Amino acid sequence: MTGPSGTDRSAAGAPPAGRGRFGRRRDQAIALGWLVVVWNLLWGEFNWANLFGGLLVGGAVLIFFPLPTVSFGGRLRLRALVVFAVRFAVELVSASLHVARIAVQPGYRPRGAIIGVRLRLNTDLNLALTAEAVSLVPGTLILEVDRNSGTLYLHVLDTHRPADLEAARERTLALERRIVRAVGSEAELRRVDTGHSERGTRP
Repeated sequence: MTGPSGTDRSAAGAPPAGRGRFGRRRDQAIALGWLVVVWNLLWGEFNWANLFGGLLVGGAVLIFFPLPTVSFGGRLRLRALVVFAVRFAVELVSASLHVARIAVQPGYRPRGAIIGVRLRLNTDLNLALTAEAVSLVPGTLILEVDRNSGTLYLHVLDTHRPADLEAARERTLALERRIVRAVGSEAELRRVDTGHSERGTRP
């Protein structure tokens, strides 16, 4: 079976036909894991109660609101996953402190802006993971996702110069790169590590 570009889906990381049930179970387990992580991040604390609650909520979402099948053709890389978690935690703390400073600074009026960031990979999984991660960072809000072009439209807080907008684009693309390095396929890794000509492309 070939995809839109005429390439063989099995070569692009699609699960073999004989392992369809295993592939679906694996994809559901991965989706449940991410839902549990997001649930704990929304509560702001990892503990047994939030873990159990995340499992219940995530399981209910997968059962009662099934999403279209999203094939996972990559593989987990422990080192890259740890790097992603550490860098993401640092960004959360830094962004939280920045928003707190804006909130308590007398007479300061932050300016917001809406920007479009075209990701290098427009797969459903990459769009979902990147959008979820970006939306968890204080000061950044996902307004719309263009699935066809793989573009995220973000509202960014406290932007005063064109350099601030470009920095927001670069942060989003860097976040996408770390996610793909943690869970992407070899072909996806090559795409996100391409040169500057594809970086920060405007829609």
